[in-house]
Amino acid sequence: MKESVNPATGEVIASYDEMSEEELHTIAQNAREAQQKWKKRPFDERASLLQAVADRLEEHKDEYAELMAKEMGKPLLQGISESEKCAWVCRYYADNGEEFLDDELIESDARKSYITYNPLGTVLAIMPWNFPFWQLFRFAAPALMAGNAAILKHASNVTGCALAIEELLHEAGIPENLFRTVIAGSEQAQKLIKHKDIAAVTLTGSTRAGKAVAGTAGSELKKSVLELGGSDPYIILADADIEKAAETCVTSRLINSGQSCIAAKRFIVVEDNFRPFLEAVISKMEEKKAGDPFEESTDIGPMARESLRNELHQQVQKSIDAGANCVLGGAIPDQEGAYYPATILTNVGEGMPAYHEELFGPVASVITVENERDAITVANSTNYGLGAAIFSEDVTHAERIAAQELEAGCCFVNDFVKSDPRLPFGGIKESGFGRELSHVGIREFVNVKTVYCA
Repeated sequence: MKESVNPATGEVIASYDEMSEEELHTIAQNAREAQQKWKKRPFDERASLLQAVADRLEEHKDEYAELMAKEMGKPLLQGISESEKCAWVCRYYADNGEEFLDDELIESDARKSYITYNPLGTVLAIMPWNFPFWQLFRFAAPALMAGNAAILKHASNVTGCALAIEELLHEAGIPENLFRTVIAGSEQAQKLIKHKDIAAVTLTGSTRAGKAVAGTAGSELKKSVLELGGSDPYIILADADIEKAAETCVTSRLINSGQSCIAAKRFIVVEDNFRPFLEAVISKMEEKKAGDPFEESTDIGPMARESLRNELHQQVQKSIDAGANCVLGGAIPDQEGAYYPATILTNVGEGMPAYHEELFGPVASVITVENERDAITVANSTNYGLGAAIFSEDVTHAERIAAQELEAGCCFVNDFVKSDPRLPFGGIKESGFGRELSHVGIREFVNVKTVYCA
């Protein structure tokens, strides 16, 4: 039994029975059959249906935002933006997918030789709760456009979102068996990966979950793409625009109430800037309003589950016990719901959870360094490698550091890390492997086939 619980009130919204192994087998089998027909449909037909999906996402964005707010606490305006972004990625691949998968002529000894891109089959998507629509659509739009089928195993606390996604795709004209949502636990998902009709798997989630999924997929010699956790460093160099850097860092840290893999997590500040930067960050965080996710003025909603809030607080408390200073927040509020305040820790050093671990909530770690070289060293001293940002008025110099020295899959200069359908997205080290989005992402779940004609 899976339960969906409103994190702002603790109210049980709905309960769902897990599917049987027989049901999962039938869904996988039917998806494979549907995919064999879908791959033969011309690109313009696939594109037309993706455009219809985008239309529906835009038409019902308020409804979907309310569902996200109810199931995982996302502030309403952020949920609306999420639906709009999902429509964008659908339109992007509808407009560009055929070009991205065009045959590529290659000169060789053959009379004719080229690369062609064929869909792999059915891809299982194991998705998290923090961006319940976006995480799925950034995979599904390119996968479907490439000619694949998709099966979604979503996080249990956003089962309502998962079923709503399935409904909207079908109502937009995507064949019923080509995309299905399954209600299943982790053990069932592992068995589904091994199913003969599943060709590949993609997961967004924790590093621990990623290792388990990659291990199972590897044992079956099936392709996998993993987007895992992050402890993104934001470097504030000596010549940075302090106000702009502070505003950008706070915005990034508090997006989705701090529950984002690519949120700014470690603010690494050259010591000459420490005091003015800290004061600016405190001021900007104090301006943010925490409260009911259904109120449009809310910046920070509840965390998705009370257990996640309590785990975050333990990380904060352990860091304080190890010598960190809490200069803002840091206490569980005396109110109903899984709320946690905007929190800032300073004097953060090695050995503390706030230094080494991912803090998945509205908590910023401020780390002071002597110089630029130390800042780069600290930024890279993590097992993660998803995103990173650097702030400097010397853009050329900062660009060189971003391009050549920071160990992450996405490096931004004077802006916060974000995903964009036009740009590849993914990480290295314990942040996963493979890429989503752009022309690179649509080629992850295809057979890159050489054709040689003598």
